[in-house]
Amino acid sequence: MEVTPALVLSMWSAGMAAGAAVVSSWGVVGPGFNWLLSGIVVIVGGATALAGNVTIGLAACAAALAAGVMARRRPVAAWLFALSALGYLVTAISDGGVIPAITGSVFLGGMTTEMLLGHWFLIDPTLPRSALQRLDVVAGAGVVLDVAVMAVAGAFGAGDGVMIAAYVALAVLTGLLVAAVWFSLRETGYSGVMAATGLSYLGVLTSFGVVVVGRLLVAGR
Repeated sequence: MEVTPALVLSMWSAGMAAGAAVVSSWGVVGPGFNWLLSGIVVIVGGATALAGNVTIGLAACAAALAAGVMARRRPVAAWLFALSALGYLVTAISDGGVIPAITGSVFLGGMTTEMLLGHWFLIDPTLPRSALQRLDVVAGAGVVLDVAVMAVAGAFGAGDGVMIAAYVALAVLTGLLVAAVWFSLRETGYSGVMAATGLSYLGVLTSFGVVVVGRLLVAGR
């Protein structure tokens, strides 16, 4: 496993594009959210293309851009986002392996999409909380699966005890943030959504730590 900016960016891009495809297929948001996700995926994906496989990366960017253009036709946009996610995933697999690329993408994508959708509640407070709860479950499953995959790959057999301790601490903190988001969403007031959004923002930051440190441990065995 080679830990590079291209690997991390491609997993992040794949996860966000997949998250956009799922949310679009649910039909809970208008075209504005698709425009937002399309722009973010194109920007991050553009950096992915420059840092890694240019051809596949640009093709994935084009699919994400087309999804933004077709944002008002949600089923079409969802399929285009899915194609974009597949392209970025192929790039991630080339550097990080099949299973780690998938778990990393699910983990980062679930947490980031949850955070972005939470911010969208500022525009439309009538959105159903169930969408955020589903994404929170995805993020929780992502952290568990990604840590399990890294453990099998030998992350806890590395010699650097400080990094192992940091990895465990980041994983536990991320899990606690995911749980806190879930319980915040059970609050009936709008403040519950605001709290969940803020917590998911912190979760995005710690998620990157989990993903990067875990792969550094495996690469440094």
